[in-house]
Amino acid sequence: MAEAEEGVKVRAVARYVRVSPYKARQIADLIRGKDLEEARYITNYSNRAAARLVGKVLESAVANAENNNGLRAEDLVVVNCYVDEGPTLKRWRPRARGMANRIRKRTSHITVIVGEREVEEKGGRRGRRRPARRRKG
Repeated sequence: MAEAEEGVKVRAVARYVRVSPYKARQIADLIRGKDLEEARYITNYSNRAAARLVGKVLESAVANAENNNGLRAEDLVVVNCYVDEGPTLKRWRPRARGMANRIRKRTSHITVIVGEREVEEKGGRRGRRRPARRRKG
């Protein structure tokens, strides 16, 4: 391999989950970038049904990291979390005067990527400010 890996990233995917992608994305946006304990707290105590499903994928990603890559759960952070749209099941609902309306039962593909927490280096460049520009006039 020509490139050195920056950090190990482990993912878990749940496909064809029977939840609307819009609803699952609301939870995915909440846990993206959070450390593992905070992400678990959000998925366990959120009042949304999609939180339980995203939480299952999160736990699967953590188990993959621990068992397959030898990472510690305390050092993990949610690097990325996204929800893609799966195939839509089309059903029909009878309506008045012999008509029918289409019911769309949407499915999702939920992906959670976890990685090790970045260690901040102390000796970096300090935040020097540029001098203010002089006004003409």
